[in-house]
Amino acid sequence: MLFADGGHEVVATFGDADGLLDAVTTYGPDLVVADIRMPPTHTDEGARAAQAVKRAHPDLGVLLLSQHIETQYVVELVSLGGFGYLLKDRVLDVAEFLAAAERVARGGSALDPQVVAGLMARRDPLATLTERERGVLALMAEGLTNTGIAKRLYLSERTVEAHVRHLFTKLDLPETEDGHRRVLAVLAQLSAPNPRSRVR
Repeated sequence: MLFADGGHEVVATFGDADGLLDAVTTYGPDLVVADIRMPPTHTDEGARAAQAVKRAHPDLGVLLLSQHIETQYVVELVSLGGFGYLLKDRVLDVAEFLAAAERVARGGSALDPQVVAGLMARRDPLATLTERERGVLALMAEGLTNTGIAKRLYLSERTVEAHVRHLFTKLDLPETEDGHRRVLAVLAQLSAPNPRSRVR
């Protein structure tokens, strides 16, 4: 109903993950929205279905929803692009939720801040970053551009650009003007052990 009320066409709905891949092939949607936990076992059927869909249709946007933070599939899926993972309470802010879904459908990313925080806490490769750089990185991982980050943090775009350059240098990541690629590069870095960035 949220999508229909927002002017989008819903081409199919399913109560479980079975048949999702076939439906994508049949209808050719711009976006698939799935719960991570779906019948029959309510464990990871939705996430596994999302993996299969992304592998078969890399350009298709996939947005996963979950009641709890589960990072098992996040790094692999986000590395494929056009991926989002939001906690279900984010749906309550309809405008923000639809904006995130539309961004994913266009090939961008939308990661819940709590998911990003969970990834960072689990691997903690960012010990060399300042608190401000961590804040900029978290907003980058949500899919915001430098302009969006500047507005959120009440900073000038030039200041945000400087923070971005510094954190890329500290994380040994190539700088790029493409915000989406920046998010993928940062999360790819988070997925790999990096002893140099850990505090003992």
